[in-house]
Amino acid sequence: MSERTTTDRRTLLKLAGLGVGAAAVPGAVVAQQTDPVPQPGAAPVPAPPSPPSGHDMSAHAAPAPTGVAPPAGYIFLDSDEASFIEAFVDTLIPADEFSAKGTDLGVAAFIDRQLYSGWGRGNNMYMQGPFREGTPEQGYQLALSPADIVRVGIADVNAWVRKAHEDNSFDTIEDAVRVDVVTQLEAGKIELKEVPTSVFFNMLFQLTMDGFFSDPVYGGNRGKASWKLLGYPGVGEMYSDKIAEWRNKPFRVEEPLSIQDMS
Repeated sequence: MSERTTTDRRTLLKLAGLGVGAAAVPGAVVAQQTDPVPQPGAAPVPAPPSPPSGHDMSAHAAPAPTGVAPPAGYIFLDSDEASFIEAFVDTLIPADEFSAKGTDLGVAAFIDRQLYSGWGRGNNMYMQGPFREGTPEQGYQLALSPADIVRVGIADVNAWVRKAHEDNSFDTIEDAVRVDVVTQLEAGKIELKEVPTSVFFNMLFQLTMDGFFSDPVYGGNRGKASWKLLGYPGVGEMYSDKIAEWRNKPFRVEEPLSIQDMS
């Protein structure tokens, strides 16, 4: 992989600190909604599909994290899409000495909930035409909601993989091949049929980061794994009384506070 394409945990941590990617994703800053909010004239909420059977990621076996059990089933993703998302997040966040893999941390469930929410359906986005190719300064110009971008992009990538790798799908190719596919997506070397590659990749990358670093109340970051990894103290507290004690020393806490802990 190139220097830019080492999308591993260390890159995630660096990019999270810089806020990279948010500007490339429509409405990224308003993600982390938990419930769909019906709007007049909006597309009807899709009926939740039956929960898919568990995706076999035995090759990524890792210790199960402690904390709140993940929600059962998916409410937006169908079985094939869930397999894709699980494979994608486990490629970016593999199990290692730092934490469990992404699916065990609830990242795939987080993405599913975001896509099902009003944010996923673009309720707060301007979705009227005309839709023309704009300049980079004009931002997002497509007619698709975030959920549609991910859904169509998954189909596009799977179609490309089936053609390039003997009828496999993204989740069934070998791990090393999957890393290569993700690397090519990130570098824009794979041209998707329906959605711009950079729009799809940046959106899914941003959602993965959000699921890894967000408050556990939204379904990801199970057991506050990434917060503990960073020493991030969590939310809802003033730290002015600790300035003198920790002056010129890294301030780390063993048990961060979630929104759930404040209720």
